[in-house]
Amino acid sequence: MGVKLGLEAKLFRNTGTHAAPVWNEVENVKDVTLNLEAGEADVTTRGNSGWRATVATLKDGSIEFEMVWDTEDDDFTAIRDAFLNHTAVEFAVMDGDIETAGSQGLRASCAVTNFSRNEPLEEAITVSVTVKPTFSGNPPEWMTVA
Repeated sequence: MGVKLGLEAKLFRNTGTHAAPVWNEVENVKDVTLNLEAGEADVTTRGNSGWRATVATLKDGSIEFEMVWDTEDDDFTAIRDAFLNHTAVEFAVMDGDIETAGSQGLRASCAVTNFSRNEPLEEAITVSVTVKPTFSGNPPEWMTVA
């Protein structure tokens, strides 16, 4: 098993349909974070020898990233418009190229829940973005490129 660097990971936006995806690499991103969690249910019983027992319930996920404020960038515009218009965008956050066998990551139709502009005095204007899986006929899935 080899080590993967964050530099090798990629974020993709689907400009096609779910059945016939056209994956566009979102290059205008800095640090990307894929958050995956599960809710918890307490299933403790007296037979558990004094130990609390927990099972995982619903999964929760989000993708957080930062973009340079560039209104001429198609990905930036699509993400901004999805935030303003409450529309979904399908993303794949992968540990490598989406066309390379073995690359894997989360594929999900997402709502843009945060689109915050940052204006540091001596740096470029950026936007902090958070997207989360949304209601869709296609639930989120972990995909591995065959």
